[in-house]
Amino acid sequence: MTELVLFSVENGVAQIRFNRPERLNALDLQTARAFRAAVERAVSDPGVRAVVLAGEGRTFVSGGDLGYLRAAPDIPAAAAELIDVMHDGLLRLHRSNLPSIAALKGNIAGAGVSLALMTTLAVAADNVTLNPAYIRVAATPDCGGTWALTRLVGLRRAAEIALLAESITAERALELGLVNRIVAPDALERAAFDLALRIASGPSFATFQTLYLITSALEETLADQLSKERESFVKCAGSPDFQEAVDAFFSKRTPVFNDRTAS
Repeated sequence: MTELVLFSVENGVAQIRFNRPERLNALDLQTARAFRAAVERAVSDPGVRAVVLAGEGRTFVSGGDLGYLRAAPDIPAAAAELIDVMHDGLLRLHRSNLPSIAALKGNIAGAGVSLALMTTLAVAADNVTLNPAYIRVAATPDCGGTWALTRLVGLRRAAEIALLAESITAERALELGLVNRIVAPDALERAAFDLALRIASGPSFATFQTLYLITSALEETLADQLSKERESFVKCAGSPDFQEAVDAFFSKRTPVFNDRTAS
């Protein structure tokens, strides 16, 4: 049986690849379960320092599998189960504070767009198109789409994108801040992996703490966020990586980070 999601680890980078190319990596229940299992493997492996999400074939993820839902004897129940599994995986990845990078290509729609927005960073092939198509099928966004989109572009622009459901080119996605970089299609996989490897090679504890601060910032008062920043810096100052960075600075050499403790 073909694995619906491929998982591998190289140099501290876990790669989670949707592998349903004949269906443009559309999400059905089995694919969602495979995704959740892959996330569990990544976040449970102490050697993993970053995660790349990618798709086999022509596109990243084309959205939810409408054929799967249409064939279900109870469509609302099938939708609820599919969403619950995807949300479990996304929450697990988010709470791990592992940096994640999406490698985006092709025509990405619905839940695929939400997944792309939920990653820490996104690299897009110049032929990518984002289609926030939920409203076209009389549905609302899932997989964190509204949470991530509103934080990335603000309330009014998020409403425009979600309600008008206009296709977004790679260039427009870059302008809006939905992706970080645009590359040629044949350079996409390497660019995403190299970005993940660069992060994975850095000071892991400080990376995790930085992502924790960034993701909590919009929900805290300034006073509470300042308190969190102080607490986090003090923790980092007691880490072996901080000592190594300081020693390297005064020795005028490149630091070598080895502390893989995450807490």
